[in-house]
Amino acid sequence: MTRDPIELEIFKNIFRSIAEEMGAALRRTAFSPNIKERRDYSCAVFDSSGEVVALGDHMPVHLGSMPMSVRAVLENLELDPGDVAMLNDPFCGGTHLPDITLVAPVYVRHPRAQVRPDFYVASRAHHADMGGAYPGSMGPCREIYQEGLRIPPVKLMRAGKVQSDVLAILLNNVRTPAEREGDLGAQLAACHAGVERLREIGKRYGLLPTKRAAQDLLNYSEQMMRAFLESVPRGNYRAEDFLDNDGISGKPVKIAVEVRVAHNRERPGNIVTVDFTGSDPQVVGSLNAVEAVTYSACFYVFRCLLKEDVPATAGFMRPIRIIAPEGTVVNARPPAAVAGGNVETSQRIVDALLKALAQALPDRIPAAAAGTMNNLTIGGVDPRTHEPFAYYETIAGGMGARPGKAGVSGVHTHMTNSLNTPAEALEYAYPLRVRTYSLRPNSGGAGKHCGGDGILREIEVLADAEVTLLADRCTRGPYGLSGGADGTPGKATITRGDGSSQTLSGKFNVRLCKGEGIRIETPGGGGWGKA
Repeated sequence: MTRDPIELEIFKNIFRSIAEEMGAALRRTAFSPNIKERRDYSCAVFDSSGEVVALGDHMPVHLGSMPMSVRAVLENLELDPGDVAMLNDPFCGGTHLPDITLVAPVYVRHPRAQVRPDFYVASRAHHADMGGAYPGSMGPCREIYQEGLRIPPVKLMRAGKVQSDVLAILLNNVRTPAEREGDLGAQLAACHAGVERLREIGKRYGLLPTKRAAQDLLNYSEQMMRAFLESVPRGNYRAEDFLDNDGISGKPVKIAVEVRVAHNRERPGNIVTVDFTGSDPQVVGSLNAVEAVTYSACFYVFRCLLKEDVPATAGFMRPIRIIAPEGTVVNARPPAAVAGGNVETSQRIVDALLKALAQALPDRIPAAAAGTMNNLTIGGVDPRTHEPFAYYETIAGGMGARPGKAGVSGVHTHMTNSLNTPAEALEYAYPLRVRTYSLRPNSGGAGKHCGGDGILREIEVLADAEVTLLADRCTRGPYGLSGGADGTPGKATITRGDGSSQTLSGKFNVRLCKGEGIRIETPGGGGWGKA
């Protein structure tokens, strides 16, 4: 049957607008600044087989991995109308414990008339605390049991009613139960919005045309990706990059990748193989990435190479094979700690993959961006309420310079698409004071086009607190390309009450007394081209 391009474009925007509306509902009803201000959430629409049909413009590290969460739910649960599944287990479709995913079925017809749902919707959000040894659940742990509460696929809601016993288990294991319940409620609202919109679309245009359009979008994305990959020069492109250390030892952690491009129009299978063989074994610290995170990083990179109007569906990964050996830092096995794998290792996977692709597409690939999310968590007891608090934020850095222009300063790049938390929101919600918030001058790498500058952010605690930083690119700066200079590495300094200061590595946990602070200087992006 011939595909109608006008109809395809209409449905592409319909599905995408549903994902965006879900995100808006989540943001507007969330409790925590991390979600409503930083926008650390993602929403997506899936077909009846669990393949992603539409993604909102949310967090790349979430979006590429959410299909694995949906798949885990489909393999473990049967969802009836009004049910909502919940999970965060990194070894069963999740990424790291603070990211809770909710999955809801969409029945356009009466459920008795069908075997399985017509569609699924999912919302994922980073919760500022999931229990564990450290406030914020992002500390220097050695195994996942120390990182927080691990949730396999379970039903949070049955037939439209929240399962109070399941919710109670979660809320009794976190430091900030009221905020967690509020954010979960926002995720439920997002799923409800998605379910209702898909029902409306199915009834307005007809269920079969709507489902056929979803399949057409998958096939169209595949065709567009194949057409692009056919234009990439054949060959094997290798690169490696390193994380500073795993937070436990001082040894650098290697990410190795080989991209093999082989055109074969007579056998339209995989055109590109992305092989991470040679990457270091999984580490003692928390920088282990699960397979879903590695897949998500590859999804992001290849999505960036396509035109913006190509729908971001599961279809465009069909021509791409990913090899991530088990037991390595890019496909860790239990009981590995994984909190940093989602936020830091994912960034380095992107850096390594772009570095390899720069050999094939030198006029398309930018120099390395900051390469770290600079994850800061602060927890203690708020003297205003006498209740525990847990604050989490990521701090932006410099974008790498591009072949045709300079990098942007003070912006979240690659696997994070969040915002910097406004000082006013931070100070209103928590016993914290922002002392300094500015760009970090001249931190971008020099070149024909300079890398973007990083950020300088200094926060004072107004109550005794436990502070954890999980950052990278503190020993080696983001790489430049085509003769451009590397960006300036990051730096973290603790300021004590007596006026003394102490420079620490990028991964640490420390107790601060009231009036003390932390000063974070984030990396600048690499430069592009000789100056």
